[in-house]
Amino acid sequence: MEINLFASQTYKDRRNALKKKLGQGVVLILGNDESSINFKDNWYPFRQDSTFLYYFGLNLPGLTAIIDIDNDREIIFGNELSIDDIVWTGPQPSLAELAEKVAVTDVLPTSRIAEHVSTSTLYLPPYRPEHSVKLSNWTTKSVAEASSAYSVELIKAIAQQRSVKSAEELEEIGKAATITSEMHLAVMKAARPGMKEHELVGVAMRTAAEHNVSLSFPPIMTINGSILHNHYYGNKLEEGQMLLFDGGTESPRNYAGDMTRTFPVGGSFDARQKALYDIVHSSHSAAVEALKPGAVFKDIHLLAAKKLVEGLTEAGIMKGNAEEAVNAGAHTMFFQCGLGHLMGLDVHDMENYGEQYIGYTDTLVKSKEFGLKSLRLGKAVEKGYVVTIEPGIYIIPELIDMYKAENKFAEFINYNELESYRHFGGIRIEDDYVITDSGSDLLGKPLVRSSGDVEEVRKEAVNNGKVIAKV
Repeated sequence: MEINLFASQTYKDRRNALKKKLGQGVVLILGNDESSINFKDNWYPFRQDSTFLYYFGLNLPGLTAIIDIDNDREIIFGNELSIDDIVWTGPQPSLAELAEKVAVTDVLPTSRIAEHVSTSTLYLPPYRPEHSVKLSNWTTKSVAEASSAYSVELIKAIAQQRSVKSAEELEEIGKAATITSEMHLAVMKAARPGMKEHELVGVAMRTAAEHNVSLSFPPIMTINGSILHNHYYGNKLEEGQMLLFDGGTESPRNYAGDMTRTFPVGGSFDARQKALYDIVHSSHSAAVEALKPGAVFKDIHLLAAKKLVEGLTEAGIMKGNAEEAVNAGAHTMFFQCGLGHLMGLDVHDMENYGEQYIGYTDTLVKSKEFGLKSLRLGKAVEKGYVVTIEPGIYIIPELIDMYKAENKFAEFINYNELESYRHFGGIRIEDDYVITDSGSDLLGKPLVRSSGDVEEVRKEAVNNGKVIAKV
């Protein structure tokens, strides 16, 4: 059994840093179990809880851990394999041998967990039903009570620690981003008119499998790019359309990559597609230029929105003053989601803790307004944060109908011109960045981004069947 771990000291140092931050108490870290698809032994692919991975590293089901600060004790709970298990799995390292690899000396069977848990034990918000049931059993609270009795102090301490990535973490994210880039290039090179979307999902999954890694989230592969989270793959690609692919892979140690590219199904964008693509690309470049320590991400989001409005005004789809349009929210006709999010062991890093605690602060509260309510990260970024930058233009017929019926933003939106774009679709461009001392660095192998470079790859792919990738 191959176990991809950092050095044992890494995990010990992480736990010691958390102990120092909290000062006292008992912390319970729940690992994940196998989850059945339709009967007990037919399981979904296993994915360990990311907080458990961060502090204890073991990507195996059925484990739970305690960090007892008061008694300076760390325990991993789990059950040794029986002979019945070994028949199916083959011989595996003992729990003690596994624990030693992450600098833990105490191991106990799962049945002993309740002895070490009390109503004052600190734990994170449960995000799986079985987590809530376990917490209820161990704390003797009702499921509802146990689910809501998580520790905000623990959330803030772990979030602060996990948000700033170490050099070895950045190396892992770089690996994930590079594999992700290679996956996107493979899809861009393989796409042809007449194919089905699911065939390109297969290309993406094959690339991940060739690196022996998993996807970091279910891919979006669609000719209907205006649908933000579209997981239907049955459409046929036709000349004149654009394909939006949003996908990422994990690294061998489960750190995420996340990229999006939009490209023509044929060899070239048409004039309208290229014009709007270039607007998104310009917005993307402006946002990246603004990334630096201390920059408030909400402000960068609004800057990106302003750049989109300026471009759409030049295209005749919007009108008036761009800053006033963004202040009024008129950009949400075209940009309904957020500019980006934190990324690490989770593709949306630590969002199971609650977005307000991860992407915002006690003084910067997440907005409830349309558009801004989908901005997962709003607070100032710091050196070591990893973020995505992913502006887009999404033309949604139902939103046109609603805003037009209300005469909403009529001073900023040229509805007559917009109607001619009604079935245009959507464009998104996304890459991954780490905040540095004075700005940001792209993570992973660069992938073609400008419309000209994208067309160069596509023309060679469609016309010649051979591509020399421009990176």
